[in-house]
Amino acid sequence: MPDIQIHKSTFDFLKKLAANNNREWFQQNKHHFEKAKENTEQVMDALIAKMNVHDQLETPSGKKSLYRIYNDVRFAKDKSPYSPRFAGYLRRVKPFLRGGYYIWIKPGATRVACGFAYPNPSDLKRIREDMAMNLADWKKLLRTKSIVNTFGSMTGEQVKTTPRGFDASDPSIALLRYKQYWFERTFTDREALAHDFLKTVNQTFKSIRPFFDYVSDVLTTDGNGEPV
Repeated sequence: MPDIQIHKSTFDFLKKLAANNNREWFQQNKHHFEKAKENTEQVMDALIAKMNVHDQLETPSGKKSLYRIYNDVRFAKDKSPYSPRFAGYLRRVKPFLRGGYYIWIKPGATRVACGFAYPNPSDLKRIREDMAMNLADWKKLLRTKSIVNTFGSMTGEQVKTTPRGFDASDPSIALLRYKQYWFERTFTDREALAHDFLKTVNQTFKSIRPFFDYVSDVLTTDGNGEPV
């Protein structure tokens, strides 16, 4: 039996919304939006079920995973009222399972990502301390075959100078400058609409587990390896 998949009609709606990004058009086509949203929620429900086989998510449903399609234009230069994509976030069960999974379903720009987008200051400091103490382990971790083959290399925002509390001559300075730990994979429209897209996304997210397991262990222990 084929997997639940993104319908072509969902992409068609998003394309039309991108070309007619105004409230009048949206209201006239609200029924198409509801149908596309329902399809996306079903896809996310199925993804959550697949991922809970090998991980533990606290996001209960596809509906709860999705961001709003409505833009907050109060302080934005772009006053377009809608974002022509369906995007979602899947949370792991905290405090022991850290990291998050993201997905953007958008014609011409479908992608998934996972990692730590905005770690809080205490988590960021703890991760950097571990990098400084265990550089060889981090280098080995980032060369993990499943991670390299799926995502290439880690990306994310970096500070331009030296993080506070660390030395510019530290051998791990290239890693210490990161303030995000981000892994991303893009998909063509053909790939996103394929019947096995869900299976591919599930396997993509599964491939980051060595990284998540390591960082989760770091963030739940102190520098001596004792639970915190």
